[in-house]
Amino acid sequence: MQLIKLYYMKSIDVKKNVLKALDEIRPFLESDGGDISLVSIEDNKVVNVQLHGACVSCTVNQMTLKQGVEMTIKKYVPQIEKVVSLQP
Repeated sequence: MQLIKLYYMKSIDVKKNVLKALDEIRPFLESDGGDISLVSIEDNKVVNVQLHGACVSCTVNQMTLKQGVEMTIKKYVPQIEKVVSLQP
């Protein structure tokens, strides 16, 4: 039981680490004319983001979301189950 507590972050730490993850991937998105912002975090398990600029109309934005954004966020916050892109 105690081991589980070590890996389960508090809300403030989840948000802080999600923002770190977004800062890590932002330069890659910006180099293609896009950006990303955090909208909300639900129950410390689901991260809602919004893509901006060229990312909105990019044909591979769902692949970027899953393989780039979600993977990076989970690296910082393993308890995150999924990342959802909300429409602007």
